[in-house]
Amino acid sequence: MLVVMDAHATVEQIEVVCAEIRAMGYTPHPMPGPTRTAIGITGNRGAIEQAARLLRLPGVADLIRVTAPYKLVSREFHEVDTVVRVGGVPIGGPGVTIVAGPCTVESLEQTLNVAKAVKAAGATILRGGAFKPRTSPYAFQGLGEAGLKILAEARAATGLPVVTEVMEVEALPLVLEYADMLQIGARNMQNYPLLRAVGRVRRPVLLKRGFAATLQDLLLAAEYILNEGNPDVVLCERGIRTFDDSRRFTLDLGAVPLIKQLSHLPVIVDPSHASGRWDQVQPMARAAVAAGADGLIVEVHDNPAFAVCDGHQSLVPARFAAMMEQVRRIAEALDRPLTT
Repeated sequence: MLVVMDAHATVEQIEVVCAEIRAMGYTPHPMPGPTRTAIGITGNRGAIEQAARLLRLPGVADLIRVTAPYKLVSREFHEVDTVVRVGGVPIGGPGVTIVAGPCTVESLEQTLNVAKAVKAAGATILRGGAFKPRTSPYAFQGLGEAGLKILAEARAATGLPVVTEVMEVEALPLVLEYADMLQIGARNMQNYPLLRAVGRVRRPVLLKRGFAATLQDLLLAAEYILNEGNPDVVLCERGIRTFDDSRRFTLDLGAVPLIKQLSHLPVIVDPSHASGRWDQVQPMARAAVAAGADGLIVEVHDNPAFAVCDGHQSLVPARFAAMMEQVRRIAEALDRPLTT
């Protein structure tokens, strides 16, 4: 349920309503808007008993029943678009933000080379995997803490904030020492203990859609994080499994405008994993920006033929720079500048 306050409601009146909600055994979530404050209510498993008593409180204008199974992430609860800041870089709002870097941190030289190249081309956040969830237990699993230290060195050298994956609750304290943003990968999208854990820390989270997940599954996964107190979640469409086997996955670009209709959270697109082929990354990136994505996350490697992971879907720096020029023109045509 959503309690809509009068446009002239005072801070004291809003706190009285929050106190009353707590007295009823629920949790209030005040959300200031451009013209008035709304207070979301969570903690109820069904209809809220005696909800009408809230209408009698000073400053309350209306009660609205939220129909979606997710609440905090819904557009009904929060009308205004959320902007998530990663080391000062915004994701969401008027601009389009580009995240780029190697799939896997392999060495300091490789990571620095790629970080400097993507920054020169216009990327504003560096991605890189120190822990890698691999289908085969014999595949390269990442450098672990050594990889995190390399990412920290690349951040110091370039000024780019870092997003990297956390795979388990036990590793969260270590990753927090190095990461500006925590990535929850597609395989962990429904790892609910991990979602709760990242929800209890105030660090931005990049939540990737599972490759067999519906949009409702994705939004409910985000709800776990927001319900623990962390509002800074960015959703990522990265392709889903379909009957078609001509590409690694099928990029669901229709999800982008639909997510933005259902939720206030920013959404970015991963054209690298969605296609699994470097020659498909550029056209899918162009289409994603045209569809309204708030950003892209792209894999770049200085020597993909010798990459230990996902070289076949990584762009070399020159092709990444060409892609950036293309998406810049598309973004500007939509009155959305690339974030700088």
